[in-house]
Amino acid sequence: QVQLVESGGGLVQPGGSLRLSCAASTSISDIDTMVWYRQAPGKQREWVATITSDGNRHYADSGKGRFIISKDNAKNIVWLQMNSLKPDDTAVYYCSTGRTWGQGTQVTVSF
Repeated sequence: QVQLVESGGGLVQPGGSLRLSCAASTSISDIDTMVWYRQAPGKQREWVATITSDGNRHYADSGKGRFIISKDNAKNIVWLQMNSLKPDDTAVYYCSTGRTWGQGTQVTVSF
C-alpha cells in the first residue's frame, strides 16, 4: 500500500506563498486521483484540490485562482502551490489517494 509524506508547511505572512509536497512510496501514475485536503482547528476536514491520473485539475472555491496542484509521475510527487495566502488558509494540509493519507503538514498564515 502506498505511503504518503507531506512537507513544505510552515509559518508565512498573509499574501505570501508556500509549496507543499506529497511524496509517495510507490508509483502514482496509475492512481486515479491525488487529493489535497485541509483541516483547520475546530473545523471539519475539507477538500482543497484534486489532480487526476490524466492531469485534470479541480479546486475548491476557497483556492481557485490562488492554488495550483501539480504532479510529477516520474518522481512520485504531488505539489500544492499556494499563493496569496490568507489567515483562513491556516490548517493542517493532508495528501490522500482516497484510501491512504499522509500525516499532514501544518500551514500557519499570520503576521
